[in-house]
Amino acid sequence: MATKHVTVEAAGRDVQISNPDKVFFAASGHTKMDLVNYYLAVADGAIRGVAGRPMALKRFVNGADGDFFFQKRAPESRPDWIETVELSFPSGRTAEEVVVRDAAQLLWVVNLGCIDLNPHPVRAADLEHPDELRVDLDPVPGVPWSQVRQVALVTKEALDAVGLVGWPKTSGSRGIHINVRIEPRWTYPEVRRAALALARDVEQRAPSIATSKWWKEERHGVFLDYNQNAKDRTVASAYSVRPLPDARVSMPLRWDEVADVVAEDFTVATVPALYADRGDAGAGIDEAAGSLEGLLELSKRHEREGLGDAPWPPNYAKQAGEPPRVQPSRMRRRPEEYAGRGVQGGPPPEVAAARAAAVASGDPNAGLPEQWTGSRPTPTGRRRSAIPVIEIARAAKKEDALAGLERWRGRWPDAAAHLEPPDVLVDSMRGRSTTWTRIRVNLTHVPPADRPPQETLDPDYDPWAGYEWPDRAGQLERAPRKKVAE
Repeated sequence: MATKHVTVEAAGRDVQISNPDKVFFAASGHTKMDLVNYYLAVADGAIRGVAGRPMALKRFVNGADGDFFFQKRAPESRPDWIETVELSFPSGRTAEEVVVRDAAQLLWVVNLGCIDLNPHPVRAADLEHPDELRVDLDPVPGVPWSQVRQVALVTKEALDAVGLVGWPKTSGSRGIHINVRIEPRWTYPEVRRAALALARDVEQRAPSIATSKWWKEERHGVFLDYNQNAKDRTVASAYSVRPLPDARVSMPLRWDEVADVVAEDFTVATVPALYADRGDAGAGIDEAAGSLEGLLELSKRHEREGLGDAPWPPNYAKQAGEPPRVQPSRMRRRPEEYAGRGVQGGPPPEVAAARAAAVASGDPNAGLPEQWTGSRPTPTGRRRSAIPVIEIARAAKKEDALAGLERWRGRWPDAAAHLEPPDVLVDSMRGRSTTWTRIRVNLTHVPPADRPPQETLDPDYDPWAGYEWPDRAGQLERAPRKKVAE
């Protein structure tokens, strides 16, 4: 009979672990208890990456092979020794999020099914001034791992040039993360602007292998995702186990290891012994806080040269000075017609003020339209496109979207034969509490006469079908589920 629970002692407290024998990684056979023991073995390093930070809970209650969901609000049923802090989001909503400071709190989070740890770049003591700039190196499909390592080393050169210290780690997936500890003196928009300046600098230093372009259809090589520094964005922290079949780990590195590192070397099975033998490569990060002044000066220079802001994530109000937030292939109006008026990552000041006043008077939906129309664009094939991109599939699960892509390849084999790996654009899209997958295809390399038309999506998933309206930037209250007719 499977054990229903065990008690683990950590940080002077007893932590209940439920279903310890449940298999969390089917391919390797690792159980939930194996995950708990892993985090105990690397607790000092793992806590260093999350200590004092509010954390979004990404819960895999049925293991890495099952569905997951995001939970921002701390569970109401929790021990009194679990710390929380109220965090506000660009939408105007707030949530009490969990804050981890010791091994007992860490194991309590893991017991909820959190395989990886996703902290915000701020500390609970100051939620408006990040103390970490995050560099996320994200390769486009088909880019070799060696190129990711090259871009990481170029990023080190760019950080050295402005007096900042980068702390690299494998992402645990396809990329490399570089965390930069900074003095908590700058706002989220300023940190994001500094990250954008860094991305552009790396792109200028290595234009053939690095890019700062937000739109996937314009990217090549390795993308430096500056928007990971926008408010409400989280990244898997040091020593996080990733939900991959081999139970791979986001492993801190020393710079002299980057050139030859192999990401697959670091798993739940191998990292505890490596950690015991060599210690934590990120141990000095908290003593290396630097200034963003150099990067912000570089940003000003870029502005003088005509490089202003770059697109924000889609769940933010359109910002003043932001370029058109529309894929180049779908731009149908003049750039100035896409102008936004948002400030500091939020809505225009008068909208924010009116909404705050209404909310204070008891209206949780202040400033929202009463009816939602045009909530879900459907491809028609009538868009005027500068870049020939068509949409193939939308699905709740990635494998279902990829199956739709294979069916499309079967219908259009001649066109599919011309595609290069970066031409297939696989997007992880935000839903209510999980993600869904969209697949598009860039037909640039397909001869014009052989380009397929936009078809009905297969599959055609609607993440908001069960709700009264879709989530939109600025919503203070999320849509309720649709009522079932009796």
